Amino acid sequence: MNGDEINIEFFPNRPDLTSVEGIARASRAFFGFRTGLQTYETTPSDVSLNVDASVKKIRPFVATALVKNITMTDELITSLMGLQEKLHVGLGRNRKKVAIGVHNAEPVKPPFTYKAVDPDSVSFIPLAKDETMSLREILKKHEKGIDYAYLLEGAEKYPLIVDANHNVLSFPPIINGSLTEVTPYTKEIFIDVTGTDRKAIHYALNIVTTALAERGGKIYQTTIHDEGKKIVSPDFTPMRRTISLSSVNRILGTTFTEKDMILYLEKMGHKAQDTGNETVAVDIAAWRSDILHEVDLIEDVAVGYGFDQFETDIPKSLTFGGRLPGSTFFEGLRLLMIGLGYNEVTTFVISNKEDEFQRMGLEKRTMVELENPIGEEYSGLRMSLLPSLLKLLRENRHHPLPQQIFEVGIIVDETAKNRCHLAALKIDAKANFTECKSLVETVLRECGDKPVIKEKTHAAFIEGRCATVLKKEKEIGVFGELHPKTIQAFHLEHPVIAFELIADRLK
Repeated sequence: MNGDEINIEFFPNRPDLTSVEGIARASRAFFGFRTGLQTYETTPSDVSLNVDASVKKIRPFVATALVKNITMTDELITSLMGLQEKLHVGLGRNRKKVAIGVHNAEPVKPPFTYKAVDPDSVSFIPLAKDETMSLREILKKHEKGIDYAYLLEGAEKYPLIVDANHNVLSFPPIINGSLTEVTPYTKEIFIDVTGTDRKAIHYALNIVTTALAERGGKIYQTTIHDEGKKIVSPDFTPMRRTISLSSVNRILGTTFTEKDMILYLEKMGHKAQDTGNETVAVDIAAWRSDILHEVDLIEDVAVGYGFDQFETDIPKSLTFGGRLPGSTFFEGLRLLMIGLGYNEVTTFVISNKEDEFQRMGLEKRTMVELENPIGEEYSGLRMSLLPSLLKLLRENRHHPLPQQIFEVGIIVDETAKNRCHLAALKIDAKANFTECKSLVETVLRECGDKPVIKEKTHAAFIEGRCATVLKKEKEIGVFGELHPKTIQAFHLEHPVIAFELIADRLK
């Protein structure tokens, strides 16, 4: 706590809680200041957007809104941009499903048009630049274009949003035009959300517009003309579901009544009504994208009641634990590495392709991927321990050298099988191949093995300072000095020696 400011480390499990405004809204209901479903007034406007058929095969869906009377500040701009990027990563799957454009509405004139154009036919000045670029040039020269060019890979035409005078507002999902850049002097904001998932774009639009409404903005509805249909956007109509009393009490182990359920659901920002047949009808806010099933509402009942209110229970049966087969050997490896002066760490099994392959200079391989990851950083199961250890060194690079760490942990190979590996890193100005070779030989000797060590070429290591470990003519590990490109890819600045062994094959 610092004066009248409190710093809280917060890990939201809902997209609508990824902004200060969303947290404030949820807190009002949870702490009893304003329970039930929050409503926002909307006013019709003459702003419209026409969807051209040319965009349907590229990025088919779009939703828009207009927010007026907003008092922009540097703090609000920072909060808004932060919310935008968090939604891009989570709800938007790194802009693949959802991309959000936030614009100063004053320099442009409706009606707007969402269409697909030839990459060389349109040029404009993108955000953060002062030179005109074509759409193709943006993908090659602009930082955001380079990062997200893969989203338009194979497309002959690129999506574009323009105004009545053909001024470019947005080149989704890449970058906005500098003409509509939001500043502290902006009073009217136009929001566009494009994507490949209709539900996801509407949730994203509702989250952003209501966040601005929490800051005092007035929401105006826009009209989208799409394939002969008129769609009013944003739409805050709540979704209705029913939840049964028996399901709640069976899953939570409680004896709640309908009245109890209504109280706890309203603390979570829902509107709830007793239907009279042991069920409760629940109106769910249009920004609650996390509610997919009855069990999600049951979870909200539990949160509204309070996890700390649930009684603990003693296990009904006694069990006696024991070591798993092979765990004694792995524990011996840990003690050995500690004896050699290395500090044990434990890192996440979940990783991503960029860390596993790109930063290591390796070609992409088959990786077990998560179907619905929380973000791109945690989108698959690691295939090596070294990237995880290098990320840990990156986070601790402000600490003095030398730093030497190891991990005995699980990786998941190309056949989706769990394997136990041993890996270690040392970062120091004097770290060298000879030291690493001595370390690996010590580990192998203590394991009672006499494997063959041969020179190896590996993209992550310096040529001529890398070797492989062979046991019965099969590779069981690699070690050496990391290549400067690998070191720099993880934002490190000093020499690093590393080894990784398949611990399962050392036994």
